[in-house]
Amino acid sequence: MESFFYMIDQDWLRSFREKLDNYYAWPSLYTFKFIVPKGREEQVRKLFPMHKPSERASKNGTYTSLTIQTMMPSTEAVLKVYESASTIEGIIAL
Repeated sequence: MESFFYMIDQDWLRSFREKLDNYYAWPSLYTFKFIVPKGREEQVRKLFPMHKPSERASKNGTYTSLTIQTMMPSTEAVLKVYESASTIEGIIAL
């Protein structure tokens, strides 16, 4: 399977990495927000085994938004979470 970093636009990835490095002083509290199709919530929860995300179902109940705040040690650690999340079918990262 090809790495997440090679499947997305490299200019976007470089820009996102720079924004994380410029905005955060690591370690720092970071907020992850995801929207997933109903039934895929557990896959997101498994990315954060020590945290209980706040969850909210969409109006029609077809999607769930999950928000997780956690201390992250570095930009690379944040990018690793997004890389892992990218394997979840139908996920949208905000």
